[in-house]
Amino acid sequence: MKRWIWAALLALAAPPALALEDGRAADPKGLVSWKTLAQVEEMKVSDRIVPKFSAQIIALDSKQVRLQGFMLPLEPGAKQKRFLLSANVPSCPFCLPGGPDSLIEVLCKKPIAFNSEPIVISGKLSVLRDDPTGLWYRLTEAVLAP
Repeated sequence: MKRWIWAALLALAAPPALALEDGRAADPKGLVSWKTLAQVEEMKVSDRIVPKFSAQIIALDSKQVRLQGFMLPLEPGAKQKRFLLSANVPSCPFCLPGGPDSLIEVLCKKPIAFNSEPIVISGKLSVLRDDPTGLWYRLTEAVLAP
């Protein structure tokens, strides 16, 4: 068989992608949407830029949530206990794939295996108003969701 036929057959047999055409993770029901987390206005206060979160985001602070995204390890290893969850598909190992509205620091209860496919994770969301790292969100007590 021709090579292009095999490629077409493999594409048909593959499970549906969990990423949108723009490279962002899809937002199935029951998950906090990345569009919701992007409802932040950047305000200049003195010589700094600080986030001003929407009421919908403030309502999620300290709540148990489920999120879907792409795992960005912060250290080498097959299992990760602390990593970034990204709304966007990572395309460069040396670059962050988005701004602070599309990244969440994740601190897991137990290490989970690295996966380059989108994952669903649950935990307690913290909205960070003045974090020195520049992050806007942190998920603690996180576990891989079924």
